[in-house]
Amino acid sequence: MDKTSQEQSKTRVFLLYHYFHPDDVISARLFSDLALDLTKNGKEVFSLPSIRSCHSTTKRYAPEENWAGGTIRRIWRPDFRQSSNAGRLLNSLFMLIGWTWKAAFYKRSWGNRKHEVVVIGTDPIFGILAAITWRVFRPKVKIIHWCHDVHPEASIADGAVSANSILVKCLIWMLKRGYRRCDVVADLGHCMRQLLARAGGWEEKSNASNASMQAPHLLTITPWSLVEPTEAVPVDLDRRTKLFGDCKLSLLYSGNLGRAHDFELLLTLARKCREKSINFCFAGRGPGMDWIQSQINEEDTNISTAGFADESELQARLAACDIHMVSLKDNWTGTVVPSKFFGALSIGRPVLYAGSESSCVCEWIQELGVGWNLTSENLDATISLLCDYASSARHMLSEMNTHCWEVYQSNFCKEEQMSKWTRLLGEPEKSMT
Repeated sequence: MDKTSQEQSKTRVFLLYHYFHPDDVISARLFSDLALDLTKNGKEVFSLPSIRSCHSTTKRYAPEENWAGGTIRRIWRPDFRQSSNAGRLLNSLFMLIGWTWKAAFYKRSWGNRKHEVVVIGTDPIFGILAAITWRVFRPKVKIIHWCHDVHPEASIADGAVSANSILVKCLIWMLKRGYRRCDVVADLGHCMRQLLARAGGWEEKSNASNASMQAPHLLTITPWSLVEPTEAVPVDLDRRTKLFGDCKLSLLYSGNLGRAHDFELLLTLARKCREKSINFCFAGRGPGMDWIQSQINEEDTNISTAGFADESELQARLAACDIHMVSLKDNWTGTVVPSKFFGALSIGRPVLYAGSESSCVCEWIQELGVGWNLTSENLDATISLLCDYASSARHMLSEMNTHCWEVYQSNFCKEEQMSKWTRLLGEPEKSMT
């Protein structure tokens, strides 16, 4: 086969996501990693993110560029603020219009249209609506929806909108049509899959005569950690002292402290551990950080805060503690799955999870033995457990670290998730790097 024929026979993959390289937000990094691995494995990758930066809307990227063997074609949109509901909706509208234009007019490989795949994410909100227009203009394309958060369910959980409003009901009706145009829907865990099943109407009785009623292929593709050391990382004692001071046991909440996360129970736990040489640190950025800092008083001698860690410092930050804290408000269960869980395991640390017992994180913790679930009912029992853990011999703590790292490698690492993408694209697996 000559070079031209090889190029024409490549699977063409379109990545539809709001942000992409060089933005450092976690979801953008995941899609950038996906593009890199697909390109390395012989796919022709076209990424279609926004022309705007995630952290500064006044910063604009080049409309077109080649990156790491793939192609980036950025979608123009105005400088609307993502922090406002109106801004998010308008940004989403412009991205959907841009993606529709690409579906209709982007160059085609007419003889190989069956090899086109489009992967649609969930930023901007309601991005799944792009599945409708891509199915119209490119009917043979394989549509994969990789869901990182479920809308408008997340907005309803946040109290931003009412589930009974006419606008929300109309959106739910439209989104259902988007989900039903997908060939594959990938979730982040079983609790998210349950929400998606309701959103797509797959809980209804299927109608064999109506293809749009058939459920797509469903599977779980979890986020991988941005750092993946080759073994469980020992505690960074210098960093530990800077973050926690002198203590027997250290617990770290690291990353985004957003509206979906619950900190009241963790703060209550920390205060009850004040005299037990168990120290807590909340490190990162987001509205939750402002709340925590406003709550800490001079008596909270075992509670500290720290800023957001750059990726170059991320491994040292994650390795500074004995246990990682992860939280999610009960009514947000399934709308999102905290990526902090995977980062903690990747470094070789157990997780203390403050969230619903019906969440996939809680079930993974219990099934795989990688931590503990914290509730208001088991608060005292958890304190006793932490005290026992703090008194454990160092080799026992090291064994737990190794176990958590091995669980990550077997279930959640990048190579495991990329092998799922390879199978989805219907080609033989090649070695992943």
